[in-house]
Amino acid sequence: MDPLLILVAIVAIVGGLFYSAYEQKVKLQIAKEKNQNKGVSDDAQAEIDRLKERVAVLEKIVTDKNYSLKSEIESLDRVS
Repeated sequence: MDPLLILVAIVAIVGGLFYSAYEQKVKLQIAKEKNQNKGVSDDAQAEIDRLKERVAVLEKIVTDKNYSLKSEIESLDRVS
């Protein structure tokens, strides 16, 4: 066989191995980024759920008839 042909074959094989290694590295980086973004969205969703619960409690307080009566009495006390 021609030595140049052997050299080209070796370079092609080594280049293919390097390319495969690089491709795997990029895939791992993308997977890590997706996992990090998922963690952020889980934290954000937990915070949204807590805030929804707080809003529900505040709505109950404000729509309660006793709260309305109490605020009217307090406003009358301020005027006096």
